[in-house]
Amino acid sequence: MKIRFRVIKVIACILAACILLGLVCVIAIHARVTSVGGERLLSAEEAAQLEDFDCILVLGCAVKEDGTPSLMLKDRLERSIELCQLGVAPKLLMSGDHGRPDYDEVGTMKQYALDAGVPSSDVFMDHAGFSTYESVYRAKEIFQAKKVVIVSQEYHLYRAIYIAQALGLDAYGVAADGQDYAGQWGRDVREVLAQVKDFFTAMFKPQPTYLGNAIPVNGDGDVTNDAPTKP
Repeated sequence: MKIRFRVIKVIACILAACILLGLVCVIAIHARVTSVGGERLLSAEEAAQLEDFDCILVLGCAVKEDGTPSLMLKDRLERSIELCQLGVAPKLLMSGDHGRPDYDEVGTMKQYALDAGVPSSDVFMDHAGFSTYESVYRAKEIFQAKKVVIVSQEYHLYRAIYIAQALGLDAYGVAADGQDYAGQWGRDVREVLAQVKDFFTAMFKPQPTYLGNAIPVNGDGDVTNDAPTKP
């Protein structure tokens, strides 16, 4: 009986140590990612003072069933259009999920920019931006960007910038926090876990779901259209 108790005690101590070590690792990675990303967060006005940006990379978010952008996506699009109007970069790169015909984040994103007066040829669509990592990877490898401004909500930008830096992409971020969003606490928790995942993903640098031929972002954005876009 005493031997069994000792074994259980040893196992409990090992499990507790593993849990503690795991928590320390999560905290350390979170601190590292937010530190690296935080150093490159800018206001729109600060971004306008820098030069040689190839594009504004707008990270996708949910689209409603009626094809209109969700509140978070709308704020990202509004911020990216503001940056265009400030002359921060000559092109917009809309990156999101268009993995099936009945769900098209990037089509919605491009149409929103066109409705705001951005020329169609200045708006590129990355139809295979299925994750933050894939969006950033493809911005560098497929769209040949070297220096970008990333637009998303602030809590998300730390990870996006960290990934970009790890992949060798010169990236800054401008936050699109227009208001309070319902359920943000849950997103913050999930983001910490995503930071841990992408910390290791960026370390090993796996290829994204799709690659393909290069589409330089300094060209004509209409080559990325998959269907006629409203004028």
